Amino acid sequence: MIAAIAGKVTEKKENALVIACGALSYEVLVPLSVLQRVQENQDSDGNVRLITYHYLQVSPSSASPVLVGFFNKLERDFFLEFIKVSGIGPRAAVKALNKSIGAIAQAIDRGDTAYLRSLPGIGLQRAKEIVAKLQGKMGGFTLMRDKVAEPVGAQKAGLKEEAMAILLQLQYKRPEAEAMIEAALKRATEIQTSQELLNEIYKQRTKA
Repeated sequence: MIAAIAGKVTEKKENALVIACGALSYEVLVPLSVLQRVQENQDSDGNVRLITYHYLQVSPSSASPVLVGFFNKLERDFFLEFIKVSGIGPRAAVKALNKSIGAIAQAIDRGDTAYLRSLPGIGLQRAKEIVAKLQGKMGGFTLMRDKVAEPVGAQKAGLKEEAMAILLQLQYKRPEAEAMIEAALKRATEIQTSQELLNEIYKQRTKA
């Protein structure tokens, strides 16, 4: 069992790092919150140390060892809780955790399925299962400060998806909801949250 890995980062990929350890190089899967903090955690020679989750991925024709890396034990512990949810394997979890683990833990704690649905690969049913399995177990995870800087496009896409889910629940038709969302974003380009977006939609409807 590989509990940790230390070496020089030689390559960054989408959700993965290649780390050289002597004559060997290892590919380590990492969530976005880890990937974005590599530089601040490297020493002057470009070396980094990751605490790892090591598992064997088995298919009908092969079995491959896989490493998932984190900067501290708390991040790894959250990951281990997350993959306890039925249907979420380690690779799926790495992709899903594309936002701050602290923010995801807070969403689970408050039962915010709309926020959880904004994670890659997490639909409504899976979001409900995450809350059912993990709510009340987030403890110190909610205090983590592993901020993730999302591209503006990704932020807007997340806002739209969250607002759309709420408007559909309120019985608006999808084309009508899409038109209201796009119009609101054009009027108020500084919008940062889905609540602000919905407030802008409400303000414009009351003026109409």
